[in-house]
Amino acid sequence: MTLRVAVVGSGPAGSSAAETLAKAGIETYLIERKLDNAKPCGGAIPLCMVAEFELPPEIIDRRVRKMKMISPSNIEVNIGRTLKDDEYIGMCRREVLDGFLRDRAAKLGAKLINGTVHTLEIPSGSGAYTLHYADHSDGSLEGVAKTLQVDLVIGADGANSRVAKAIDAGDYNYAIAFQERIRLPEDKMAYYEELAEMYVGDDVSPDFYAWVFPKYDHVAVGTGTMKVNKSKIKDLQAGIRLRAAKKLEGGQIIKVEAHPIPEHPRPRRVVGRVALVGDAAGYVTKSSGEGIYFAAKSGRMCAETIVEFSNRGASIPTEADLKVYLKRWDKAYGITYKVLDILQRVFYRSDATREAFVEMCADIDVQKLTFDSYLYKTVVPANPLVQMKITAKTIGSLLRGNALAP
Repeated sequence: MTLRVAVVGSGPAGSSAAETLAKAGIETYLIERKLDNAKPCGGAIPLCMVAEFELPPEIIDRRVRKMKMISPSNIEVNIGRTLKDDEYIGMCRREVLDGFLRDRAAKLGAKLINGTVHTLEIPSGSGAYTLHYADHSDGSLEGVAKTLQVDLVIGADGANSRVAKAIDAGDYNYAIAFQERIRLPEDKMAYYEELAEMYVGDDVSPDFYAWVFPKYDHVAVGTGTMKVNKSKIKDLQAGIRLRAAKKLEGGQIIKVEAHPIPEHPRPRRVVGRVALVGDAAGYVTKSSGEGIYFAAKSGRMCAETIVEFSNRGASIPTEADLKVYLKRWDKAYGITYKVLDILQRVFYRSDATREAFVEMCADIDVQKLTFDSYLYKTVVPANPLVQMKITAKTIGSLLRGNALAP
């Protein structure tokens, strides 16, 4: 037999999964509703992703080597002093990155379908899963109704995942991200050559941060907040526009985007022979809001598990086999998610704690630990003395800002 796998969604998670499966010779279908989709997203990727996923230089719009953390009272802290000459944070446009990964998967043998999956029919036993979808290859919005039968399904279809709903994966809280792409005059754009800015404060987000990230010929200016505050998102966007007003003078809005972002993993990420990856699984970190690398990594890890337990497509993996992917994922990244969750709870709860957070970012040891863990996805253990110093700095900053008051 030949194993058949449908991957629903062709963002970094879906395309990375499809590429790994296709490389192993497994019959792979990659289904994407909008081939020109540009997800609202800061678009920052860590250095390790460039090498690990073999991204060519043209995928990276900007190489950010300097960042400004800006407190509620507009105190600016420059971070990035610990970066080596060849280290940077990559800034990319999602339509460019996603298009590259999708095309590469297709070139390696994944069968790309421009379609919208409406329902997933679950078999009662060991039979095939049936996907009912609208095929848009004729260029029409409504498409042509078609079905596809497969042995396994990977849901990589984002926060509003229909695959997750079909398997009753459970709900999760989510934030809403709102972003404007703004084309700036040349002199203003030059300021953001290698620089990204992050703003904190109740005026720009009650539970997250706002950003100005440079892209190819524009900046992405946005904010995020929890679902309960989504009605206020435009007020918060006005807040970041006001805080960064002088730097954005003369800018022209070329695109406005909004999208939900999961706040934690779904209760069930593998059910039967269906696995969730990326945003569909809930793999976005608290505090930093990072999701691109974790999406691509989860797609690849899930697919690698399928390749391994199917003996490269010779047999059909079971639910227990697929759950090995979850065990490996949680072992590799579970602590990262928990630590960032705690950081968000501590530092984003008031403007006093945000002031303390920005003050703490000025410390060189804090910067090195932060950048090393972000760029290489390994929490580099500081030596005990440095760790004690960072802890003391944290407590000192919180005390000075009266941030520990209930």
